[in-house]
Amino acid sequence: MGVVILLVMAAGVALMLTRRLPTAFALALLAIAIAFLAGAPLTGENSVLDTVLQEGAPALAATMIAIILGSWLGKLLDETGIAGTLVRKIVEFGGDRPTVVALGVLAVSALVGTVTGSAPAAMLAGIIGIPAMIAVGVPKVTAAGTVLMGIAVGIPFELPVWQFFSTALELPIPTVRGFMVKLFPFALAAALAFVLIETRRRGTEHAWSLKSLDERPRSRREELGDAPWYALLAPAIPLVLALGFEIAIIPSLLAGVLYALFTTTRPGELNKRLLRTLYGGLEVAAPPIALFIAIGILLAAVKLPGAVDALEPLVKAVSPQNPVVFVLVFTLLVPLCLYRGPLNVFGLGAGIAGVLIATGIYPAVAVLGMTTSYNQVFGVADPTSTQTVWSAQYAGVTPQQVMARTLPYVWAVALGGLCVTAATYL
Repeated sequence: MGVVILLVMAAGVALMLTRRLPTAFALALLAIAIAFLAGAPLTGENSVLDTVLQEGAPALAATMIAIILGSWLGKLLDETGIAGTLVRKIVEFGGDRPTVVALGVLAVSALVGTVTGSAPAAMLAGIIGIPAMIAVGVPKVTAAGTVLMGIAVGIPFELPVWQFFSTALELPIPTVRGFMVKLFPFALAAALAFVLIETRRRGTEHAWSLKSLDERPRSRREELGDAPWYALLAPAIPLVLALGFEIAIIPSLLAGVLYALFTTTRPGELNKRLLRTLYGGLEVAAPPIALFIAIGILLAAVKLPGAVDALEPLVKAVSPQNPVVFVLVFTLLVPLCLYRGPLNVFGLGAGIAGVLIATGIYPAVAVLGMTTSYNQVFGVADPTSTQTVWSAQYAGVTPQQVMARTLPYVWAVALGGLCVTAATYL
């Protein structure tokens, strides 16, 4: 039966790769199929309806709330001009020096990446940052990659991601935080290397395929001017509270929302801006929330006793136990997290992680190290991820070009994360 379950998983990957079904729907159908194959009854204990669907759907509720708050804060950073002001100040400081401008946009992207991920983060940093980089001669592919590599620097400190791995892998937040801190230097080194190497190796290109900054329609925030200097601290507030003072994730994010709101908004406009940005944040958060509902359902299915018993011997047979072999094998498998592949943690990879933990093949913290290392690759180089698609298209290049340029750097990040995992937890 284990072989049949693996074949069903492969069919699920095919549905996602060919886009016959959206990822969330494919994962939910896959979970139901696994539950039936594992011999789960329709109702009752360890059942399809009561365990997989009823208990699985809200299993990642804390992550969903964190996603909503992060998206809300992201909308505030956009509407109040905080993100735009940060980028403009960096561009003004960099002048006509391509490398300096790119490093500045990288820093802003990293800061924004700690608040919200995916396309919203790319847009916050890239709407001004990408045209500015291209205007001073940064090649288009490098400009798009710089925003993505910057977001990847922020991913280890993205609080909703902490909450996701904590809930999905049943690990305490301090454990997740501890590994993310270890992963951060690799992400930072790779991002700096990308900017310094690519801007100099490719030279300057003064081609233009975008509207200039002056041709873009001016938003209400731009017409009003830059955000106050003290408001620019808003993206760092949640991180300082969660990392420095070890305050819980949801209160930390909420504090960031309130700080951004009260430092930029007149009392008479508070009510309207609160509701407008909240509803905008909910719209942004809807796709990942749907995905997390499906992931929760899938995790519930692969943890059923029947599924664990069926998959344990097969997974044990192919899972390396030697630390060196572990690093080599899972480093070679890095491409399987691209194109919504089987090791993408925001897809079938979550189910595989659940199997590895439920069968006791690896300790949960080792699975954390593996999945977070892969997430660094997916967040930058996957041509199907929304942030990669948006950044590439906005820069006037293809997502595949961005993948080819950034993949060696984020592959090195994954290697570093896997080395730390093997040395520390195996």
